[in-house]
Amino acid sequence: MLMSSSDYRESLRAYRPRVFVQGSRVESVPDDPRLAPGVNAVGVTYDYARSDRFRPIATATQHTSGATVNRFLHVNRTTSDLLAKLEYTRAVCQETGCAMRYLTMDGFNAVFQITHRIDAEHGTDYHARFVDYLHEAQEQDLTVGIAMTDAKGDRSLRPHEQPNPDTYLRIVERRPGGIVISGTKAIVTSAPYVHHLLALPGRNLLEADAGFALACAVPIDAEGLTVVSRPAGRPGESGAVFSGRYGQTTGVCLFDRVFVPWERVFMCGEWAFADALTKTYAAHHRQTCIGARAGFGDLLIGAGALMIEANGLCASRSAPLRDTMVELIKVVESFYACGVAASVYGTVDPSGAAEPEAVYANIGKLLLSTKIYDMHRLAHTVSGGLIVALPTPEDDHNPETGADLAEVLTGRPDVPYEKRAAVARFIEDITASYAGGWMSVISLHGGGSPEAMKGEIHRRYPFADRKALVERLIDRGLVADEGDAKADATAKADADSGTRAAQPGQCCDAGCEAPPVPAPVAPKITGLAAGDD
Repeated sequence: MLMSSSDYRESLRAYRPRVFVQGSRVESVPDDPRLAPGVNAVGVTYDYARSDRFRPIATATQHTSGATVNRFLHVNRTTSDLLAKLEYTRAVCQETGCAMRYLTMDGFNAVFQITHRIDAEHGTDYHARFVDYLHEAQEQDLTVGIAMTDAKGDRSLRPHEQPNPDTYLRIVERRPGGIVISGTKAIVTSAPYVHHLLALPGRNLLEADAGFALACAVPIDAEGLTVVSRPAGRPGESGAVFSGRYGQTTGVCLFDRVFVPWERVFMCGEWAFADALTKTYAAHHRQTCIGARAGFGDLLIGAGALMIEANGLCASRSAPLRDTMVELIKVVESFYACGVAASVYGTVDPSGAAEPEAVYANIGKLLLSTKIYDMHRLAHTVSGGLIVALPTPEDDHNPETGADLAEVLTGRPDVPYEKRAAVARFIEDITASYAGGWMSVISLHGGGSPEAMKGEIHRRYPFADRKALVERLIDRGLVADEGDAKADATAKADADSGTRAAQPGQCCDAGCEAPPVPAPVAPKITGLAAGDD
């Protein structure tokens, strides 16, 4: 079943989660105006899957069931799937800034892969359990939040060393029918307006941390679960041209002895697989984030171009404006190109799931994480100071000031003040307001900090291949040219070991022999008289 945005809102009414926003209890998530921008944004992912325009990239056929499902619930099978989800993510974020639901897909793919691996090594049935849950979520067209980042407590200590164990989500009891979990997941995107949470480990673990090695699904209204959240976007603010309609939020999820039946448990104590699950999820999610921020970048590019025109200028006739716009385009499309490369060079693992190429995925995410501030700066540069100096919409409607403002703050005669003001407030909203700052921080740290990306790039990059390349060039390829199998084997062993056996007489094009190394001579010590020690 493919729901519409209206169906999605109605489906949320079937849940009664314990949610607090700004210190007060939310009675009905889909009807609370403080959360409306987030509900609206997720709703777009439902309507796009039903539209003729976006259906080819917004839906997919799930191979384990044959059902047509929303791509944000799909397990990717091919590099074409990876490319389609990148394009779909960009499309929905062009409309919403950030549609959030793509996290569901990233979590599903990672769990699909790692449960297959755990079963292969330990003979468990986690994979079959997860496939059953996957089909259920697809059939109901659910939005599932990913609860990965723990509160962490003292970050110098491992989970089992924490003075307060509730800073990490953990298993506190095992029963015949399931497990009981307690603890905290601190940064859960879209938590108030999801149907379920998929809890995953957020770091590598030791054997002493086995109780924290946990992957499971729980409904958002499970007994013992409390969500404490911010408003989504800037609802109700007069200047929130964009974020008053579309926005996002995160929630702190407090688990107090929440019961999870075994059929919803996909890892339970297998600590050695926590690191693989975390890194696999990161590869999927960082590639998806590239598409999300490219969609946001498209908003900045379009708004910057409109603002230049509304100011009475022409970028093609002004080198500084042209160069600034090209720089903005270069930033956005360069990290998106990394996403395309991560898709095209993706690989299929033993579970049958396609995973993005991790180096390109991490490079793209590292670029967008650090360049988000440059994107804002470039949009500010071409827009001018009016984007934060313009009076509020209330002043536009004030009979004592509105006409004067419209007369003196018009730029080009063919662009009315209302349009110029709307574009200026749009740019302020997404770059210079609370919502804009929030987007910057979530871009920087969402999906892992820049240091996490650097670590993955360095860990996965094929340094051995690059060293062997240079060593071969230093040797001028003569070993291979000679066709000597023994020499070839020696050269390969040297490359694998990171050393290079010199070829006598081949250090120069014409050939030569290195001069003999003189024997060491004992240094002559002066200044000592006979008999001195």
